[in-house]
Amino acid sequence: MSNTATGTFTVRPRADAPVQAVPEIGHMLLDKQWSGDLCGQSVVEMLTCMTPVEGSAVYVAIEAVQATLEGRQGRFAFFHAGVSERGRQSLTYRVVPDSGAGELAGLSGELTLDIVDGAHRYTLDYTLPEA
Repeated sequence: MSNTATGTFTVRPRADAPVQAVPEIGHMLLDKQWSGDLCGQSVVEMLTCMTPVEGSAVYVAIEAVQATLEGRQGRFAFFHAGVSERGRQSLTYRVVPDSGAGELAGLSGELTLDIVDGAHRYTLDYTLPEA
């Protein structure tokens, strides 16, 4: 049996709200250094939500990247969202559409991530217009 809920809500900024207003929601800023075929640095702004069930949590993030790819310099953004549901994990890690600038204008693609012995290994499947 499925149920449907409908309604509305409004949003109003809270001037006095601390960064972590709800204990389950966390906020992080991260610096990253990229090496390999994508070489450069990035800044990640991430929100997390932990649950009382072990192995279940989510995160969403926007990442601003300044890098060289295929010998071309520029900047772009990644969007990522990770879900862990009782230990089963999924990850979306994509180039934000039309975020490329400089010599990386027009970049699109999706990144896959493998963590092996604590090392983050990436594969970026991408397209880049001809120079």
